Amino acid sequence: MLKIPHHDRLRFWASLVNPVTALKNIRDLFFDCLFHVKIWKRKPLLGYMHSAIAFGWFMLIVLGHIEVALFVPKRLGISKTALFYPIFYRFFVWMNPGHTTLRGWVFFFLMDFFLLYVLTGISLAVFKRFRSLALGMKHTTKPSFADRVALYSLWLIFPLRLLAESFTADLSGGSFLTIPVNHLWHFIFGDKLWIMPSWWLYSICLGLFFAAMPFSRYMHILTEVLWILLRNAGIKPNHPRKGVAEAEIYACSSCGLCLDACPMNVQKKNLKYSSVYFIRFLRRHNEKKINEIADKCLMCDKCHALCPVGVDAPALRRAQRATVNNSIGFDYSYLDSASAAVERGWTSPGPDWRPAEGEDTTPEVMYFAGCMSHLTPRIIKSVEKVFKAAGVSYVFADEGGGICCGRPLMLAGRNEAAAKTIAANKKMIEGSGCKTLVLSCPICFKVFKEEYHLEGIKVLHYTQFFNDLIASGRLKPVMGQERLVYHDPCELGRGCNVYYEPRAALSQLGTLVKASKEYDESLCCGGSLGSLTLDARDRAKISEAAVISLVANKPDKIVTACPLCLKTFSESVANSSYPVDPVRVVDFAEAISESL
Repeated sequence: MLKIPHHDRLRFWASLVNPVTALKNIRDLFFDCLFHVKIWKRKPLLGYMHSAIAFGWFMLIVLGHIEVALFVPKRLGISKTALFYPIFYRFFVWMNPGHTTLRGWVFFFLMDFFLLYVLTGISLAVFKRFRSLALGMKHTTKPSFADRVALYSLWLIFPLRLLAESFTADLSGGSFLTIPVNHLWHFIFGDKLWIMPSWWLYSICLGLFFAAMPFSRYMHILTEVLWILLRNAGIKPNHPRKGVAEAEIYACSSCGLCLDACPMNVQKKNLKYSSVYFIRFLRRHNEKKINEIADKCLMCDKCHALCPVGVDAPALRRAQRATVNNSIGFDYSYLDSASAAVERGWTSPGPDWRPAEGEDTTPEVMYFAGCMSHLTPRIIKSVEKVFKAAGVSYVFADEGGGICCGRPLMLAGRNEAAAKTIAANKKMIEGSGCKTLVLSCPICFKVFKEEYHLEGIKVLHYTQFFNDLIASGRLKPVMGQERLVYHDPCELGRGCNVYYEPRAALSQLGTLVKASKEYDESLCCGGSLGSLTLDARDRAKISEAAVISLVANKPDKIVTACPLCLKTFSESVANSSYPVDPVRVVDFAEAISESL
């Protein structure tokens, strides 16, 4: 906490007393840390395994402490002020002669129930180590030495606990699990039960686990609590290893879910670039590996979206890039064009719109196409056609091209240059008088929403704006017979949570079919500018996997809402050597304009 900037510390403490954030903290601590709801939703058997171990152990600790506090002190004559406090209830009751039965049958039942619950989770964990695919995981992480020590100790803790408690069940009490097992042991071994060795083995394994925990991935048991509180306070890392980032990287449990999520996993050689290994090398301060993995990432954000505790690995990668300040040969002369746009003013409407006499001359919207849309003119033509059909007055902010939102600079860690671009663009947009900014590039959309802080200006992606036009009756598409599949661009879907609007609009054009992976599990097109070093052949494999997912239900058109995805998928389908039925790739604006 001392490494976190002073203003972020104040923000953190304020969040703890904020009723809304406090309730969210409680909810997330239970749902993310104990119940593992995110895993349950996608992989129920794996979710059960995690929640059985986490929540079951939590309940054993809580109930065990209540049981000790209620029953043991009186029977052992322990003062409430004594430093000595017995944590193994049944052991200390067995050690106290003359007290062979207790009335706490409810506690006995609950303790046996949660012990059985944990044991089922441990059984699945052991099974997963050898047959992970049966639990829905194609890939698993390679454990370190400390991981193995902690893992094998964990596997032994609860079977040994069952053994120890069942050995003493006829003396200190038990329930539906421990008493039958106690009878079984007596039947097999007679009255000679190894009570003390079993309790010692249980205690040693428990101690060994906690000794290995700080050096293993199981440190997440403690640190993910702090990370969730910091995350909900809205504190973001500005360094890959210091301050809040330290809590974040130790909150990673190395569960391996990001291995399957990563689009680069279509080739086994690229598994080493996944987020779980990036974070592992951050812990070990392996600079060579850290930089290599940070630069390779597509920044599709899928690992972040599917992480059980929301570890934002892409943000850590950006922080790493900023820290090393990579020299990648960017030409910053285009920053002057942003300043030139400010000089031009942009207060007049676009060429296709003229106000009627007495009409307000301020355009209804400002349209910002972005660099990638300018490289795909068909998108801009379609957007302008839709504007004209709906009678939308607009000004084209970057009609002459050359204005960048600043995202490529941020991805490369060039935060200062990005700030200059943002400042220039912000002045130009706020000076236009427009109250709505419409963008056709998801990358630009995310940056404008998160980084620009435009006062009094609504920032909308064109999928949202066009859906509003259809809903209000200003735009009237004609329903066709075609089957359409929609691809969720990474920055628009996972980045901005825009899933409903594009589908609502497209459902008015034809039959909308599903992809095999969609919404926050949608596959990256492979063309992302996020990766600084991924080669063309690897990108082609990623694109191929995404196309195969999209054509699973035999659509006539693949519709995407990102110029980069449009270009990538069009090339992939045109050059495909893999089995794909004839399908056309179109932009969202094209699909809308063609239906008018």
